[in-house]
Amino acid sequence: MRHGKKINHLSRKTAHRKAMLANMACSLIEHKRINTTVAKAKALRQYIEPLITKSKEDTTHNRRIVFSNLKDKYAVAELFRDISVKVADRPGGYLRIIKLGNRQGDNADMAMVELVDYNEIYNPKGKKEKKSTRRRGGKKSTAEAVEAKVEEAPKKVEKTEEPKSEKPDTKDEA
Repeated sequence: MRHGKKINHLSRKTAHRKAMLANMACSLIEHKRINTTVAKAKALRQYIEPLITKSKEDTTHNRRIVFSNLKDKYAVAELFRDISVKVADRPGGYLRIIKLGNRQGDNADMAMVELVDYNEIYNPKGKKEKKSTRRRGGKKSTAEAVEAKVEEAPKKVEKTEEPKSEKPDTKDEA
């Protein structure tokens, strides 16, 4: 039974697991998006979200705590310089896990892990304004009406007559 055992060991010894999660976290910080298995993605979320929360307050102590976990000064600098600024107002949930399907070689469940604030598809320039639409067939605004008429109007092409040849058509009789 698994009473009280909350950590997923990922079929690895402790040192291997910690090194793997640190490397994955550094790759995620550097590239903002990585592909991995679903189990590793969930373990990575538990590993990196407290570090991102620590990065919101830029103190020497917090930098040393994050560095002791990541062991990469460039990743720590990126985390405190860029990522912490973007997630400053977010109370948690910094990662998004999107399931991709199964890997072809061993049929493992794959997922894409990404930082939420760095995805422009889901979050283009902050909040997306809701477009108000109504179900009505009434009058359009003048600009829309002019554009609609221009698009609907058939294009008239004036036909010009071709000049007649001076020679009458003669058929060769053989």
